[in-house]
Amino acid sequence: MDVLRSVRARRARPRGAPGPGAASPALSWIGNERIAISGVPSARAVASLAGQGVTHVVNCRPQAQVRWAGDLVAERAVFGPGRVAHAPMQDHGLRQRPAVWAAAACFAARVLDEQPQAGVLIHCSAGRRRSAMLAYAVLRLRGHDRTRAAALVLTYRAEAQLVPAYVRSVERWLATAAW
Repeated sequence: MDVLRSVRARRARPRGAPGPGAASPALSWIGNERIAISGVPSARAVASLAGQGVTHVVNCRPQAQVRWAGDLVAERAVFGPGRVAHAPMQDHGLRQRPAVWAAAACFAARVLDEQPQAGVLIHCSAGRRRSAMLAYAVLRLRGHDRTRAAALVLTYRAEAQLVPAYVRSVERWLATAAW
């Protein structure tokens, strides 16, 4: 994980991004990859996402949170169920089971490969750990090596943290899965 430390040490941390009560979330677009990372958009802010270039959404919040806040329902109502994937992960810092997130990573990679105008938003609650992990997985599926995928996520999303156990989960899945 030395690559993660070296990339993090070289980048500046911008301040003043909108918080959870903001009218619309601060989207961090990952270079030219058409992947954005953010915290959870409020149910009323979901409608403004399309105006920011979002065509598809991957929600990385657990079932209880999406039921309580209504963000997944709002996303499916605005974008349509076929344009929203759910990867209901807990943020516990331990290994993430591919059964929970791999289909969403494949969904995002497939959309980006097949639809050149698509923009995929990947979000969790704060846009720091689970969404960063899923964006890393999508970048790996799209052919970036470990170092480049980590650098892209950590450079373009100031808040991102690539949890070592989460990165290992992605790498183990890539090494063993027939995706």
